[in-house]
Formats: sequence, structure tokens, C-alpha cells
Amino acid sequence: MTYVPTFAKALAVSLIALSSAPAMAETPGNALVVAQNIDDIVTIDPASAYEFSSGEYVTNTYDQLVQYDATDTTTLAPGLATSWEIDAGAKTVTFTLRDDVTFHSGNPLHGADVVGSWKRVLVLDMAPSFILKNLGWNADNIEQMVTAEGNTVTVRWEGDFAPSFVLNVLASRPATIVDFETAMANEVDGDMGHAWMNRNSAGTGPFTLARYAPGEVMMLQANPDYWNGAPKIERVLIRHVAEAATQRLLLESGDVDMAKNLSPDQVEGLSGNDDVKVETYPQTAVHWFSFNQKYEPLTNPALWEASRYLVDYEGMANSFLKGQMEVHQAFWPEGFPGALTDTPFTYDPEKAKSILEDAGVELPLSIELDVINATPFTDMAASLQQTFAPAGINFEILPGTGAQVITKYRARTHQGMLLYWGPDFMDPHSNAKAFAYNADNSDDSYVSTTTWRNAWMPPAEINEKTKAALAEQDPETRNQMYVELQQAMQEEAPFVIMFQAIKQVAMADAVDGFVNGASSDYVYYRLVEKQ
Repeated sequence: MTYVPTFAKALAVSLIALSSAPAMAETPGNALVVAQNIDDIVTIDPASAYEFSSGEYVTNTYDQLVQYDATDTTTLAPGLATSWEIDAGAKTVTFTLRDDVTFHSGNPLHGADVVGSWKRVLVLDMAPSFILKNLGWNADNIEQMVTAEGNTVTVRWEGDFAPSFVLNVLASRPATIVDFETAMANEVDGDMGHAWMNRNSAGTGPFTLARYAPGEVMMLQANPDYWNGAPKIERVLIRHVAEAATQRLLLESGDVDMAKNLSPDQVEGLSGNDDVKVETYPQTAVHWFSFNQKYEPLTNPALWEASRYLVDYEGMANSFLKGQMEVHQAFWPEGFPGALTDTPFTYDPEKAKSILEDAGVELPLSIELDVINATPFTDMAASLQQTFAPAGINFEILPGTGAQVITKYRARTHQGMLLYWGPDFMDPHSNAKAFAYNADNSDDSYVSTTTWRNAWMPPAEINEKTKAALAEQDPETRNQMYVELQQAMQEEAPFVIMFQAIKQVAMADAVDGFVNGASSDYVYYRLVEKQ
């Protein structure tokens, strides 16, 4: 069964033309046209979507039982569940489902869709599945851990942690609820509809997927029957535009309403243009580079330590990153409980040389550095190349699309990697597990963490402290444990955290209602309107 919304068919010709048109006087009044670099997308099936751009897509086409909403991105609110009851002693949460929700196919929401959605994640076992596994779930026990009866769904968990952690997991991307009947009707060779879900939406969200061409265009159509109110804009067209200068040109010429990846100099160039405004949104993403421990020359801790003093943090933050990055040297972002805000490292090449010399590191050392071929990543890589060279460390920059770079990183075939990381859900354990924990470093035990992807096994006491912080019930004690974990990672870990992102989005002055929360999972189009 293949479901294509009738309205999408009617839009196809006009929107395809719009996506390739070289110039327009102005965009349609009932459509938001966005210029954005979306080549990081590997997959758009919520069971596997694990990139920033795919996160934005999932947020706008699907829902969770509990979720953060466009009207308040900081407070956990009812989603597909109207209410829930927590029994911490029994380690259960019982949800009551809405009775007025239909999927994009027209199928009504049932408890079986909740169980089936989470079972898909665990059976397919792709990048984000580890998030649900936090609750003690696996493909074999999920139908015992999550049960549905009538309009209620009972969730059980295993582990010593607070119910608030459970709710944050259930508000995360892999906890998305999909139209399980439609997904399974499009199953091919046991893929549970995965291939079909990479071309179609099967959610309850405010928009449906009208068309998706990887690396070219994504078109979203308003869902007039959305349970939380129909979107104010009828359609959203996201055109893949990698270059910041081109995005700015399209915005100023009126070909697009919004440019989402402008460099600081392009933002500065918009000053004085009364038809354009720039909105600023603090982000949770931290930017870093790492060394793969499967490559023997990169396994010396002295190299990791010296590298922290070979980054020109302030130089980058005050020049080509100005207004879009702030110096941040810990894995949990500033602005959230448990964040370490100390920045003990500065550019000190003489100190770095001394560390390398005292440790007997064999120099010169050449390192391949994979980087996304777009701003600001290529500029950051060029800066690192320049500041590391005097110490005898030479980076060979290997640019690629976001999907190419991330796929290589997941395969652990890189040497050096320049990337970013955003928490999977708003709890410090999300990043602690990524940067300070690795239970199994073997090649066949894939986990979506920076530790595993860099083939690094933290010391046993760090692994244990990460588990202890997760179990700690006292909020202040728990936050202090995460601060200590971040300090430990600053002392000895094969990655160097440099910045925390600040998102700048330029848009036509006529655009109102766009919401960009602290991460890609909180980017909302449903309140957008054009005056």
C-alpha cells in the first residue's frame, strides 16, 4: 500500500518548478520557502533518523506521547497522550491516549501503534535505538514492557533512575509514534516498511511529506486535520542550498523566505536591509574534533592533551564564527543544569610542543581530518590545519557531504573527525553516555556514541560514575556528578570540545511565528504565517 496525499499530487508540478527556478519576484503567500543545507540527511524514517536536518523533519511530521511543543519548547507537555500516571515504586507510567487523532493515511491512532512503533525501532536496531534501550527494552521484551488496552498504554522500565528521565526518553525522536499498520503494509524483505518510510510520512504531525529528493528538496504539506490545530502555512518547501553566499542571494532576491545556514559575514552583509530580519537562537550542539583509537598513531594521551592547546578558540570565535559560536569546552551545553562552564584551555603552541616532546610523540604526524564540506566546518578545519602545523601535526582535510562524513564516522574508518553533537533528549545523561561511557568497544557492538565511534574505552571508574549519575535521585548531587564527569573528560579523552552553537536564521520581514528551540528536535513550522 502506498499512500500519497491527493493535495500533494496537485502541488507536485508547481512545487517542483519552484524548487528548480533560478529566480522569482516573490514566494507564494501560502508557502514558506527555505534555503537550507540538508545534505546531512541519511534517513528520514523516525526509527533511524539521527541527523540534525532529519530531526527537523520528524518534529514537523510526527508526534510522541509526551513532547515539547512550538508554544513552549522548554516544558514537557501532552502529545498523543492527554495524561499519564506515574508509579515510581512499580517503575511504570500509564498513558491515556487521545481519541481524536488520525494518521496521515486516515487510520485512527490505537495503542497497538505505540507498541508497534517502539518495536520497529528495536527490531531495526539502527542508530537511535540505544535511546529506548536505556529503559531496559529490547526487541524480545518490548511487548512485555509496553502493553496497550483500549485507550491506555502502560510503560514499564528497568533501571534505577527518576521517572523524569523516563519521560524525557519517551519525548525523544526514536519514541515517535508511526502508523504501524501502514508501515507494515509496505514491508519489503522484512524491513518493517523502512524503505517506504524513507520516501513517505506515516505520522500524526502537522505536516505530511509531499516530496523528498535527497540533497535537492523536501516539500511538506499542511495537515488540515492535525489534532493540535491546522498549520497557519499551507506548505513548506526546503531547497537544498549548501553555500551561504547563495542562500543570502536567494533571500535578498525574494526567491526564498528564509536562509538557515548563513555565515557570520553573510549575516553582517544583511545589515541595513529593511526587508530582512535575523533571529538568534541559543543551541545545545557542541562542536569538537576527535581521534579514532583504531589508528595507532592517535592513541597517545599526550597527543590528546597537547591538542587542547593547539586550538585558537578565541581567534575563531571572534572572526569567522562570530555570533554563531561561543567558546565551550565541556560535553554538556551551557544553560542547562549540570553544565561545566570552565574554559581552561587557550591557544598555547609552546605548551603543546612541550607536552609532545616530554611524551616522546613521534613527529611530524599526518592525520586525515574528515569534515563536512560547508561553512563553518571547512573554515574551522582550515584554522586547525594552520594552528597545529607549527607543532608538527599536519591535518589533511577530507571534505564530504554531511551524509558521507557521518556514515564514515559510524563505520569507524576515519582518523580525525570534525563534527558536532546535540543531545538526543534534554537530560545530561544523553551527552554523558555519548562522551563518557562505552560498555563494549567491539566492532560488532554498534552504539551511537562518540566513544564507540572513536573506538575509545573510558576508564572503568568513568563508566561506573556515568551509571551512578544516571541512578542518582537527588538533583543537586546528580548535577555535580555530571560536572565531575565533564572535568574528567577535559583531562583525558581523545576528543577536543571547542564551541557551543548559536543559531542565526535570516528571514523575510513578512515571516512570523517561526520557532527554533535549542536543538533540531524543536524546530517548528506550524505557527508560521506571512504577513
